[in-house]
Parts: sequence; structure tokens; C-alpha cells
Amino acid sequence: QVQLVESGGGLVQPGGSLTLSCATSGFTFSSTLMSWYRQLPGKGREWVATIDDSGNSRIYADSVKGRSTISRDNAKRTLYLQMNSLKPDDTAVYFCYAVDGAYWGQGTQVTVST
Repeated sequence: QVQLVESGGGLVQPGGSLTLSCATSGFTFSSTLMSWYRQLPGKGREWVATIDDSGNSRIYADSVKGRSTISRDNAKRTLYLQMNSLKPDDTAVYFCYAVDGAYWGQGTQVTVST
């Protein structure tokens, strides 16, 4: 069956960095558009970034542009989100999303705090 499993979240101080991973199975990862979303406390889910199937095209939300990099390893069927210069406003549950099949992971918590 389809599985998307995020990892790499945690508690980090403002200005710090994290790399999130999303390991996938059960669908053709290498031909699937992939995205990261996040859900801030008390708010709806918001789009963060998208990468095409080859990894050559990437787009970002203004809120993370210049501080984050989405990438993928098709051989490992894994999606990544590297986040730098983290702010308390980045505190959220981060989800990976397989666009073509509308598959969601369960999310990983990122907390930016002193």
C-alpha cells in the first residue's frame, strides 16, 4: 500500500537548521510531483514547496523562499526539505504530499523555540 513517512522534525533554536525526510513506497515516486505542506498551530494546512519528478524544477512559498531547499532522491524514493535560519513562525507539523495520487504522510513536528 501507499506509504509516506516523514522524519527529521524536532526542537530547534531560532536561527538553526533542520532537514526533513519523507520515505515513500507503494507508488511510482520517480514520476510523481512532490510537495511539502505545513500546518501551523490553530491554522489550516499551507503549501511550502513543490519539486517536479526529475528534481530540476522547484518552487517555494514566499514564507520559506531563500531559507529552504526541496530535493529528492528517486533511487531512494525519498523527498527532503532542508530548512535554514528557522524562525518561531516556522513552528508547525510538516507533511509531504504526492501530488499525482493525492497521498499524504502523517506529518512531523517542527518546533522553533528557545
